[in-house]
Amino acid sequence: MSREKDLITAQTLAEALNLSVETIWRYTREKKIPYIELGSKQYRYRLADAVDALSGGRVQEKKAAYDDKTLKKYTYQDYLELPEEEGCHYEILDGELIKEAAPNVIHQRVSRRLQRMLEDYFWEVDTEGEVLNAPLDVTFFETNIVQPDLLYIAGKEKDIVEYARVDGPPTLVVEILSPSTQRKDRVKKMQLYQKASVQHYWLVDPDNKLLECFALRDSLYALVASGMDEDIVKHPSFTGLSVDLAALFK
Repeated sequence: MSREKDLITAQTLAEALNLSVETIWRYTREKKIPYIELGSKQYRYRLADAVDALSGGRVQEKKAAYDDKTLKKYTYQDYLELPEEEGCHYEILDGELIKEAAPNVIHQRVSRRLQRMLEDYFWEVDTEGEVLNAPLDVTFFETNIVQPDLLYIAGKEKDIVEYARVDGPPTLVVEILSPSTQRKDRVKKMQLYQKASVQHYWLVDPDNKLLECFALRDSLYALVASGMDEDIVKHPSFTGLSVDLAALFK
């Protein structure tokens, strides 16, 4: 009988060994455990083979991970080497690897509608500019890789657009909140975008039908426009731009 039925994912192997998935990926890159590559960055494992390879006291990773001195700082190169995992995407915030589930349908509807509004507006006022959407890597420094839901890059800043990523601060970044990302988007990412000099940061909350527009003022974000429910939000920095929340959240 074929041994294919014994193959398990990195997530299942991590749970069986009481390790983090990130540790399994590191062991894979370092060839400390045997694996089978089904396709590009699609890895599978056999539990017995992994246990044999890690015998001799090397399976101690979770305990050591709580020591700040041993925490790995992930870089863009590490990010490029991560195996693909269906239904998830990854970001790196100040060297910390973050895994998230794929967005839900409401998130995608709101994202699509807002992208259309922004494209219609910026097509008229900045023909050299560009509105892009996730999944697309945006890098700040060596240890910050994010995938904003939407971003606008002004024509005068288009040199930050590379073949595989955007390397530098877009003019506008939009994050669409979900219950699992609220804290990250409101705290960690806001701090990151502020530090990276992203001029405009918008938070869209579909559950509460809320739009908040922040802009850099003396290197700190200030709330410059907001609305909820059926308001029409007009932004002071983008003359003529109106966001109809009734249409956005319908």
